[in-house]
Amino acid sequence: MKKIDLHIHTKSSISDAAFEFSLASLQGYVTKSEIDCIAITNHNLFDLRQFEEIRSNLRIKVFPGIEINLESGHLLLISDIVALEEFEIQCNMVEAEIVNKNDSISVETFKIIFPDLSKYLLIPHSDKNPIISKETINKLSPHIYAGEVTSPSKFKMCIQDVTKLTPVIFSDVRIIENMSPYPTKATFVDIGDLTLMGLKFCLRDKTKVFLSKDDGNERFQATDDGLYLSTGLNVILGERSSGKSYTLNKIKSAFTDNIKYIEQFALLQNDEEKFKTLMSNRNSDVSERFLKEFKHVVDDVINIDYTANKSEIGQYLDSLIRYASDSHKHDSFSRARLFDEVQFSISELKGLSDLIEATAKLIDNTSYSQIIVKHLNIENLKKLICELIENYIDSYELNLKRNWVNELVNKIKDDLKLKTTIVPPNEIDLYNSIWENYKVKKFIKIVDEIRKEREIERKEFGSFKVVVSTKKFTGAQRMKTISKTQLTFTEAFNKYNGPGSFLKALKETGLPPTEIHKFFVDIDYITLNRDNFSVSGGERSEFNLLHEIKDAMRYEMLLIDEPESSFDNLFLKSEVNKLLKDISAHIPVILVTHNSTVGASISPDYIVYTRKSVSQSVVKYQVFSGYPSDKQLKCVDGEVVDNYGVMMACLEAGEQPYEERNKTYGLLKN
Repeated sequence: MKKIDLHIHTKSSISDAAFEFSLASLQGYVTKSEIDCIAITNHNLFDLRQFEEIRSNLRIKVFPGIEINLESGHLLLISDIVALEEFEIQCNMVEAEIVNKNDSISVETFKIIFPDLSKYLLIPHSDKNPIISKETINKLSPHIYAGEVTSPSKFKMCIQDVTKLTPVIFSDVRIIENMSPYPTKATFVDIGDLTLMGLKFCLRDKTKVFLSKDDGNERFQATDDGLYLSTGLNVILGERSSGKSYTLNKIKSAFTDNIKYIEQFALLQNDEEKFKTLMSNRNSDVSERFLKEFKHVVDDVINIDYTANKSEIGQYLDSLIRYASDSHKHDSFSRARLFDEVQFSISELKGLSDLIEATAKLIDNTSYSQIIVKHLNIENLKKLICELIENYIDSYELNLKRNWVNELVNKIKDDLKLKTTIVPPNEIDLYNSIWENYKVKKFIKIVDEIRKEREIERKEFGSFKVVVSTKKFTGAQRMKTISKTQLTFTEAFNKYNGPGSFLKALKETGLPPTEIHKFFVDIDYITLNRDNFSVSGGERSEFNLLHEIKDAMRYEMLLIDEPESSFDNLFLKSEVNKLLKDISAHIPVILVTHNSTVGASISPDYIVYTRKSVSQSVVKYQVFSGYPSDKQLKCVDGEVVDNYGVMMACLEAGEQPYEERNKTYGLLKN
């Protein structure tokens, strides 16, 4: 079994923040972490001189490689230790193609630079950003069979999913002076001699890659001092100030990507108003869904001046009556066909222009191209933008013609008006004015409907329920709270019962137009306990914990520091323990505790025990670990402790108090 890390950076490029390479740090890393094989894979470049220096100073296998920006994703290309001058020339060609940070080369260019792909080991980012798309991987078939992932949970998922590439997990580390801590991400492979062909053969078979040397994919390295944890549920035990939180933070620093960390006391919630704000933020998607269509209505009427429209129609009708009553005064000029001719309407092209611009952004985007091509065909997008542009050109040309005719008609009308005493009717787009008035009336009816009190959603979290409902606003302060600004809403709220005037007043507050629709109805979030009463302060904290634990499914690891400091045992046993067990089936869960309700009854997959000693003012932390069924827990330095003794001391305050409590409980029971 060999431990490999084929993703190491030793030289900065335009794709990195600047850093200075340290050979001593690389030597320290491979020695302490017992690495058998590495690859030097700098971004879009290969430095032969530096590679030879590294290779001559390490006693392990070192492969030359390069990390290439390929079609908006990243690909590791690892070569054998032959023809290094030729490999450097090829890598220089890649470097010449990557001028800016977001540049990438096409598969076609890649194949020109590296014409015989069978000579290399190709490892794309498969479950790691920036991801190589499936389309790109298919173009490189059959030369790709392994993909880099970011975490133990993704590694296990890819092992179990027959549609996924063989997973590998590497450090992707920048080797700098005084590195601390060292990386913990590496892959174990079941291989004899470390040759490039041997690695290629090994990585074709998922049964030959592992997260750990002795326990396969059930454990992974969590800290650089050799602590391995279960990919399931782990409990960290220890006396006060023995290094439990210290160990938890070391794990956190080793896995910085996508970790959920619930700190001690972080979820206590006694302020009801803050809790309501928190609930509003968590459930913002509910209000957005409910108000989605109403937002379109508001956007449609927000620029309509209902009062001006009404006045304009009145003036038009008055002028029309005057014009009709003066019919006996008409002369040859006022009887001309063009005297009261209306103008051609001009098409609004901004929406079409925005659509063309948006389509162009989809076509040209490189940062999210792999997501875009997964859902949209680029060739169809190109056809779409061509048709939209043709439509824009036709409409623009028609607008030019209509403008020319309108200007000509207006000039003739002005000449006719100068030669007659008849005053023509006011010019007005009567259809548009009536249509806008109709929109405003419908808007008022919709506002009345949307303000009716109703339940719009109900969610369950364990024994808790979140009820989302609508109601009218009761004051300007509530509006200010929702806005999260220092804007004043007093004047606007005074007009709340008149939707049209309220809309106008909201515009004058300085609110962004995209936010105005949220202030017509108050969306309330009520959290109920198992008895359907509003939650108390303690119950709010319990709900927060359940919510945060469930939210952890969006992450790749969950860390919790002493939940018993804030919650009672009945809640922990009945609500929390089962939830943690369920989540640990998908991601590693690491729980710090000194409570038997959590530590023992939760049935962890792995136990960690921390111990602190002080000798001549020097603090030393020791970490012991093992399975719950092990008689002894082992430290990486070889020392062992009795598992039973650890359990008694940490979870039961010692064996004697435990026995005395058992006797007391027995007396009470009888």
